[in-house]
Amino acid sequence: MTVRFGVLGPVQAWDARGRPLPLKGPRHRAVLARLILAQGRVVPVRVLVDDLWEDDVPPAGAVAAVRTFVAALRRALEPDRAPRTTPRILLTQGTGYALRTHTVDAREFEDALTAAASSIDTDPARSAALLDEALDLWRGPAYTDVAHTTWARAERARLGERRLGAVEARARAHLATGDTGRVIADLDAHVTDHPWREEAWHTLALALYRAGRQGEALDVLRRARTLLADRLGLDPGPSLRRLEHDILHQADHVEAPTATVDRLWHSTADAYRSGPGPRARLESTVGLLRALAVTGPEGLTRARTHRMEAVDAARALGDPDLTARVIGAYDVPANWTHSDDPAQAARVVAAAEETLTALGHQGHHALRARLLSTVALESRGDRSERPRLAALEAEHLARGLGDPTLLAFALNGRWMQTFHRTGLADERGRIGTELVELSARQGLDTFEILGHLIGVQTGAAVGDTDRADHHADAVARLARRHERPLVEVFTTWYRALRLDLTGRAPAEVAEAYRAAADRTIPAGMPGLAQGLLPLALLSLRLRHGSPWREEPDTDWGPHAPWVAPLRLLSLDRPDEASRALDRVQDPAPGLVMEAHWALVAHAALALGHRPALRRARAALTPALGEHAGAAGGMFTLGPVADLLRRIDGAG
Repeated sequence: MTVRFGVLGPVQAWDARGRPLPLKGPRHRAVLARLILAQGRVVPVRVLVDDLWEDDVPPAGAVAAVRTFVAALRRALEPDRAPRTTPRILLTQGTGYALRTHTVDAREFEDALTAAASSIDTDPARSAALLDEALDLWRGPAYTDVAHTTWARAERARLGERRLGAVEARARAHLATGDTGRVIADLDAHVTDHPWREEAWHTLALALYRAGRQGEALDVLRRARTLLADRLGLDPGPSLRRLEHDILHQADHVEAPTATVDRLWHSTADAYRSGPGPRARLESTVGLLRALAVTGPEGLTRARTHRMEAVDAARALGDPDLTARVIGAYDVPANWTHSDDPAQAARVVAAAEETLTALGHQGHHALRARLLSTVALESRGDRSERPRLAALEAEHLARGLGDPTLLAFALNGRWMQTFHRTGLADERGRIGTELVELSARQGLDTFEILGHLIGVQTGAAVGDTDRADHHADAVARLARRHERPLVEVFTTWYRALRLDLTGRAPAEVAEAYRAAADRTIPAGMPGLAQGLLPLALLSLRLRHGSPWREEPDTDWGPHAPWVAPLRLLSLDRPDEASRALDRVQDPAPGLVMEAHWALVAHAALALGHRPALRRARAALTPALGEHAGAAGGMFTLGPVADLLRRIDGAG
């Protein structure tokens, strides 16, 4: 039995499901608090007696009373333990007792502080999140039930001091992320209650200054000086005096980091305008577009809009090498299920193929690899062999050249071309693992993020939520550190899918899917968003045998052909549904191919349509151990094995 103990507030214990365990009266809680404080060491009965009655003479039956308290605690902590069996949590050892502590909230709190301290410089957002979680563990002053005792006094003071430090560390972490409003709100009352804590005054004044409130920042520093003098008879320390001087003189180093970055950006751009010629400017522009594409919805839209212009401008200069560099420099990972602009993708592929011909097969191996990777990436849904062959050749060239950045780009193309049939989750998982390891070694943050996203999708596809959770947590940390907000679209969908995979109530899952869709719509990825929410909700209903429901004006987007037979069935038009099933094509390669095949299977089962059942069975059999639709890490129609059993049962 797993028990979690709480001392950050009243002494409490919870079972594995988080339900409070009945600890009875104050003496029982005092015994438990004393044993928790011993951290697994034996506490002799006589020590327990002395500590429980430290202000009085212990009664004659004190030892027996302690044993009664211990027996009651054992019943509370292990309610299912059979009579006369050995306790597993509160143990008798010699003439005393020891608590085999499973988890204590104070230990969780301090572990979180350690983890937050290790990431404050490299990932302040993660540090802030860890400190938020740590401070949320507090339910009141530590060891509240035994606040009057001398034996708990030192530990209560130590934990209280650590809590004050955590409040201030959290403020510094939020300040490093630019969240000045949160810092000001957190620290304003804190400095009033604890005026001797100069670090808190310093952080509050700095946050106000960075929020554009210079006068208030100086007023805070004057308040600090007055309170320190009145209450403690002290002058402010050198840190506060230096900050006041720097604010008065508007020193550059106390500005928000973003202000410095903005100034550098504009001054560099101004210098560049009078610098290089058109070829260098063109290549620099593509580098900028590549960076824009991963920084948020507006950047992604602008990058997509101007990308083809850059390609056309390079072609107009009549330099195949330059054109190859411009096309191949846009090595933005492809994650979504459908191309957001199929027409543009086709034009990019045509330009890449034309440039490959112009370059020839002699030399230019790095440029050829980039062009071939581009062909693989931009040919999503292409049923021909060309994109897959291009991906394989690009990978071969990149490995031969020993260029890790080029190999990461080529692996992205290889991954995109592993959707030509079902059942390839393991192959995609291997590509994702290599991408993570390669990118982590070389500092290729964008491709490391892609590798973890593939890990999320692979774990979801095979129903391994522990594996998917690991990658989801890793990718969220990387996204915060490297300012990749679009990643949250995918992790939000996975969190909704996870609820489904772990058997949560359909209504709860549906609400999570809707929340994920709300985050997707403004993300600048129409190829992903169109029809995704209706498809996810339909998948949920099919899994649970719920009746058909469709909102007015539902846009099924690219999924419409595979939904049509089921939709016609819901309208009680089985003949039309059967004819629609006759017409439906094999799903195109892509992240939702298995989902489309599962829709075909569901419609065929409902209609008893044997030809469609045979097609669906042949297509889905390689994915026997996977969840239909979960390859995208967004929704699922359930285990493929269940569908195949139903198909086989239908004869």
